[in-house]
Amino acid sequence: MFKEELKLVPHKPGSYQMIDKNGVIIYVGKAKDLNKRLHSYFRGTVTGKTALMVSEVDHFTYIVTKTETESFILEINLIKKYNPKYNILLKDDKTYPYIEYISKPYPMLKVSRYISVNKSMKKTLFGPYPNAYAARRIVNLINRLYPLKKCEGMPKDVCLFYHIHECLGYCQKNVSEEKIKTMENEILSFFKGNDKIIIDKIMEQIDFFSNNLNFEKALELKNELDYINYILDKQKVQTNDFVNKDVIASYIINNYLSIQILFIRSGKLLGSHNNIINIIENETDELSSYIYSFYLKHEQPKEVLVEENVDIKILSELLNNIKFICPLKGNKKELIKLCKENAKISLENDIDRFKNDEKRVFEANDNLRKFLNLDSLYRIDAFDNSNLFGSFSVGAMVVFKNGKPSKKDYRKYKISVEKNDDYHMMKEVIYRRYYRALIEKTELPNLIIVDGAINQINACKETLNSLNINIKVCGLKKDNNHKTKCLIDGDTLNEIDLTSNNDVFNYLTRIQDEVHNFVINYHRTIRDKGTLKSMLSNVNGLGNKRINELLKKYGSINKIKDASVEQLSKIIPENIAIELKKYLE
Repeated sequence: MFKEELKLVPHKPGSYQMIDKNGVIIYVGKAKDLNKRLHSYFRGTVTGKTALMVSEVDHFTYIVTKTETESFILEINLIKKYNPKYNILLKDDKTYPYIEYISKPYPMLKVSRYISVNKSMKKTLFGPYPNAYAARRIVNLINRLYPLKKCEGMPKDVCLFYHIHECLGYCQKNVSEEKIKTMENEILSFFKGNDKIIIDKIMEQIDFFSNNLNFEKALELKNELDYINYILDKQKVQTNDFVNKDVIASYIINNYLSIQILFIRSGKLLGSHNNIINIIENETDELSSYIYSFYLKHEQPKEVLVEENVDIKILSELLNNIKFICPLKGNKKELIKLCKENAKISLENDIDRFKNDEKRVFEANDNLRKFLNLDSLYRIDAFDNSNLFGSFSVGAMVVFKNGKPSKKDYRKYKISVEKNDDYHMMKEVIYRRYYRALIEKTELPNLIIVDGAINQINACKETLNSLNINIKVCGLKKDNNHKTKCLIDGDTLNEIDLTSNNDVFNYLTRIQDEVHNFVINYHRTIRDKGTLKSMLSNVNGLGNKRINELLKKYGSINKIKDASVEQLSKIIPENIAIELKKYLE
């Protein structure tokens, strides 16, 4: 196989692309030596998912680079561009919550889920906290112990938090800078490792409420103290410094690789991240690619401890804000051992479930392909629409790739058709989706599923024909109880009974439920905003344009109500802002 083509491959670094008979790139890899790596696929013994991938290869291409680092970067960029179905790089896009301290213009503490910070906003992030509940509970406790700013916007008068001594009354603008500085120092000191300062503060409050016979409040704080002590005890870890670091180790069984990451901040173990991937390349390449992808999406600590099977040289070049260390002895080596043990336990506990889930999803997707006589079935686009008696019409698309939802590809559509007309609603959504795909030359699906019967299928097919696009279309028909009943083939209009194949039936039901819930949630949001518009239109001087500007800025009645007349006057005339405040109050 490919005997003559392989002879021409040079012994140089670069990236290679595996392509199927439809001309679709199904895998992108990299190599120090392209010749040796490609020979290993077609002249060596391959098993598992690697063998499956090779069986689908019609031909391959490659791009030579000057260095191995360049091949690494090229591989990442090509994966982003083509999203090949056999590449597994950070399969979950989950981000972890952080605790965010904002010093200016007023001190606030909250839970955030982003890394990119506007430096002018004077924010400090602590985390990540894989346990979101713990992060929220810590923030709520500190907000209770310290008079930080609690409300959104800037109220005209002091609120309840001021009267119960949980806010310094920042809206009065005469707050002591010295008080703020003292409070800030204590809070930041706690997050940097000084546990005693918060524990003493809680004990002080418990004594105060007990002495004033408020035993209910004292008990509440006692429970909080027990929780904080429990969390701090779990976070104990042996380190010789307070440098923010991650520890990464892996464990492999056959072609299944378990990757474990421990997050250590200010000498405390905040939590961990684990993922199991099915590798195609060698362990070092897969692990290095995973680490690089992970830190493109997450916080980059000052140092990362890794095992010898990680390519430190390349990662240090690409992630130059991180110091990668491969410890040989001492506490750092012990942390690596602890991390590896966790990777081993996770894989041993989850490998059967992982294999079964992977097999079930793959087989369901492949059986659906066979049902419909498709050459390949990698991507499915599923559509549903919703309206309320012809008002607030919306549409939505969800995407499944290799049997799994690809949430970053989901799309929502606000439909211009203002009547209860499923046929034209579907036509509008399909046209907007695929006209844009043609213009931007983005990925097209192998199958389109519409939530509905022949009417929606015809609307979809007519629109695709007008765009000169040939994609298989099917419809999902429901029974009288609104449950998935059967699949309608868009070419023959035959109803395919799926009840004999539970895997395919459950798979399609999941797709139908996913798109239905997605469009209903969007419809509810649009409907609520429509109700809000109707309410605001009762204020003299507020037309559609001004209402839209208010909604764009504030988004909800409560936030508009919390805004001052001065703030509202930046969007609408002052006299109308005064009327609006009176109306809302």
